[in-house]
Amino acid sequence: MSQTLEKIKNFDLQQSVIYIGFLAIFLFFAITLHDDGFLTSRNLTNIVLQTAPASIMAIGLVFALSAGEIDLSFGSIVAVSALSAAVAMQHYPMIVGVLAGLGAGITIGAFNGFLVAYLRLPSFLVTLATMGLFAGIARSMTNLRSIPVISESFTGFFGSGKLLSIPSLVIWTVVAVVIGHIVYRNTKFGAHVLAVGDNARAAQVSGIKVPRVRLYVLTLCGATAGLAGLLYAGRLQAAKYTLGESDLMIVIAAVIVGGTALNGGKGSIIGALLGSLLMGMLNNGLILMGLEVSNQMIVRGLIILIAVAVSLRDTSR
Repeated sequence: MSQTLEKIKNFDLQQSVIYIGFLAIFLFFAITLHDDGFLTSRNLTNIVLQTAPASIMAIGLVFALSAGEIDLSFGSIVAVSALSAAVAMQHYPMIVGVLAGLGAGITIGAFNGFLVAYLRLPSFLVTLATMGLFAGIARSMTNLRSIPVISESFTGFFGSGKLLSIPSLVIWTVVAVVIGHIVYRNTKFGAHVLAVGDNARAAQVSGIKVPRVRLYVLTLCGATAGLAGLLYAGRLQAAKYTLGESDLMIVIAAVIVGGTALNGGKGSIIGALLGSLLMGMLNNGLILMGLEVSNQMIVRGLIILIAVAVSLRDTSR
């Protein structure tokens, strides 16, 4: 009896909430929407494909939050990266478009990182400002016009293509998650990220270059947002300034529900992936249930609120 009570006492709710929540929501929709096609292979595959960009952006955000920083601008970076790639491919080969899209994301991320790391500005305020700045730039790049992506090689590689019957979006997601998990858990950089997030002053004293870590994690956020922009452009076969606008709440919710602490020092790449899939499954199920967009937003907001409450409770023990 005492051993059972001890296990209950040591139960880590924050680490387990993603698995419990994922299973509970899946079973709920599987039962209530059984006759509406929720469990069909086509619908489940669509959930994975639709969440691919958010899953990849979540990887970058895990690193940022784990280091005690945050990036609010990745939605705007998605739009700028997608438009940069689409515009470039109107005049140059596919490789130029890919480099333009990724380059835009990395450059913006590095810009955010420089302001935070070396000018010592709060990442919340910096990325809040650049979110608006680059959202405006995205709108002005093409005068609010959608830019078609006509390169079949690009759309196949980043969107609708398959390799051994596996969709390219799934491959990109798996590769990004595997690399992100290995770097986060098994490299010196990952250890430094966690150390900075846990106690930046102690990390500095121990020889870790804290400004450099902050620069790198925010640059990584920009890079993952840039890749997400390419995936959006490839899947939709077009780029528009509205890409990424609705991703901020979804990605933050996925990362927090997945077990990453808001105040740094703790996170999970696998948890973020499950959180992203959970949010995608939630959106899909709510649509099949016929809920209006406003009600969908209310439910997502409640999920974030619950996740924040669990996170803060766990870190205050």
